[in-house]
Amino acid sequence: QVHLVESGGGLVQPGGSLRLSCEGSGFTFSSYSMSWYRQAPGKERELVAHIFSGGGTNYADSVKGRFIISRDNAKNTVYLQMNSLKPEDTAIYYCCAARAIGATVVRSWGQGTQVTVSA
Repeated sequence: QVHLVESGGGLVQPGGSLRLSCEGSGFTFSSYSMSWYRQAPGKERELVAHIFSGGGTNYADSVKGRFIISRDNAKNTVYLQMNSLKPEDTAIYYCCAARAIGATVVRSWGQGTQVTVSA
């Protein structure tokens, strides 16, 4: 059973940095693609960054050049380094583990961690 626990959220001033962590258990972490999503109040959940099991990455246009996703398979952990934070980055950030089973992608979610960017 996939279990994901996020940490590292909090309150930060505009221009500041935070690093989110997500530790996985109950599955073969290295075989899964891992992602960070976020959901702001009144908005739909959106993909922020994705890292494939092989290490390739992609990012939402809104965070390119500011956020970096990485993974440490030895620690079963995926990270999101967030720099130059803006008020519009305020949201609940969710970790997601994904695996393709045939033609179906199965996703599992963490409980989320709040990030607030405010002066």
